[in-house]
Amino acid sequence: MSENNFERIVIEDYESEFLYKKNKSNLNITFNRIAFIFFVFLIICSIYSIRVVYLGGLNIAKEKNNNYRIKSNYRADIIDNNGGFIVKSVRTIDVGINPNLVKDKKKLLVNLKLIFLNKDFSKKKKKIYKKKFFYLKKKISHEQYEKLRLLGEKSIIFEEKLTRLYPQENLFSHVIGQIDNDNNGISGIEKFFDYELKTRKEPLELTVDTDIQFLVREELLKFEDIFRSKGSAAILMNVKNGNIISMVSLPDFNLNKREKINDEKYINRATKGVYELGSVFKTFTVAAGINEGEIEPGTIFEDLPKSITCAGRPIREYDNEIPANLTAEEILIRSGNIGSVRIAQMLGIEKFKNFLEKIGVLKKIEFDIEEVGQPIPFRWGKCKLATSSFGHGITTTPLQLAKAYAIISNGGYNIRPTLIKKNISENKIKSKILNDGVSKKINKMLRKIVSTKEGTAGFANIDGYQVGGKTGTAQKTIGGKYSKNKVNTFAAVFPTSKPQYVLVILLDEPKPSKDYIYHYNDGSGWKYKGTAYNTAGWTSVEVAGKIIEKIGPILATKYIEVK
Repeated sequence: MSENNFERIVIEDYESEFLYKKNKSNLNITFNRIAFIFFVFLIICSIYSIRVVYLGGLNIAKEKNNNYRIKSNYRADIIDNNGGFIVKSVRTIDVGINPNLVKDKKKLLVNLKLIFLNKDFSKKKKKIYKKKFFYLKKKISHEQYEKLRLLGEKSIIFEEKLTRLYPQENLFSHVIGQIDNDNNGISGIEKFFDYELKTRKEPLELTVDTDIQFLVREELLKFEDIFRSKGSAAILMNVKNGNIISMVSLPDFNLNKREKINDEKYINRATKGVYELGSVFKTFTVAAGINEGEIEPGTIFEDLPKSITCAGRPIREYDNEIPANLTAEEILIRSGNIGSVRIAQMLGIEKFKNFLEKIGVLKKIEFDIEEVGQPIPFRWGKCKLATSSFGHGITTTPLQLAKAYAIISNGGYNIRPTLIKKNISENKIKSKILNDGVSKKINKMLRKIVSTKEGTAGFANIDGYQVGGKTGTAQKTIGGKYSKNKVNTFAAVFPTSKPQYVLVILLDEPKPSKDYIYHYNDGSGWKYKGTAYNTAGWTSVEVAGKIIEKIGPILATKYIEVK
């Protein structure tokens, strides 16, 4: 009982002339004193009653036979950037049996079967005849609790605890992660911020947006069915501060039903998946050339062959229609392999390697969850320089790809991707790592890849959003050898005139669709049914375009910058 509750009780003194005189005694006890003693007793009773009411505030009767336990397992709630609940701790009751206290086992089994009509008691029956405590059922309903309590069975143990409730179910499964039976985080945010969630009072606020997350996931699910992909991933990030607005990886799982996180199908493809990503690396090659002063967008490369040989292995253009004479800008727009090799050769190993390290694609990234992949290390050489220039023989994660594109497009400022909402001062861009003018030149090229016929990403040319980006199609390795299976990626930046967001879309082993109808965004209204091409331009780009079309209006209203 708090002091405030005591203060609410007021005793008014009053006088009385009535006196009680004890025989043969000078001791006079006034009615005032009797009244005072009575009221003191009344106060004590009131305090006790209030305490009982307080303890009963849980709407659960705590029995005196010690068959009710309260388990301390507090964890703070988790909310999105709009204050909506992603994770909520709620009070639940688990019920267990102490076989040592059972008087009539047969009678108990009959009563339990009447309460839990759909439960199989074959295994529980064996446990009742043993001596070890066991849980009968987790998270029982209030009705079930009342029925069990009325049995008056001392062997039935009730355990009240705080349980994690995930109202969004699958929506944030890879971001939030899971907890074990002992209330310890075992993956995702739940694990990385385990101590903080157990000790902080206020909800942990994330940068993600539930509305946008829902739309992104819906489109990924739709296109997984269309392209029959093994899995997919999407990352939407603010290029200025690294705030992740959406992060989806499929397949996902219902957080209210624990899954085996070591199952390969549940890998977080956005952060832990390590892939060769193909031609999305060509943007880095051109940006490095400009940053180091080796080339300009208009630098001409003449007599580019259709193939070259390195260590006895051929490097070919993916498209024989690519002209022999190209500017650096045209090499990126038309996704030329040989031109990219030439730019990398001009840079040399050290300069190219240092640039990739600067933008953070070579080493394991620091992030807010532990499920982060390690790019596969390799030994640099002339051939590795050549293949890395167009994204083959070099690996990274989609998260690192998003970070690199953010740096290249935001003016060259380093950022740290994050899921945790911070103060504005904490999110300010700290250091400039690229030279002036690089971003502006690259952003113009990325826009042309989407907006011109020569580019490879026309299906992402959504009117009003100035989308730019680069495609990447890469073969997956199986047993150290390249297979027919592919990873198709698209890294989008928008709006290119003043970049705000980067969107990375990855499809793991997609297949071409013969029935899907493509709509060209050039104003012609032309439709195209099906394709035999299994490239990023026909898969990942289409997904990105549909996503931007859905989320663009929300981004334009919720996240508009006010100066």
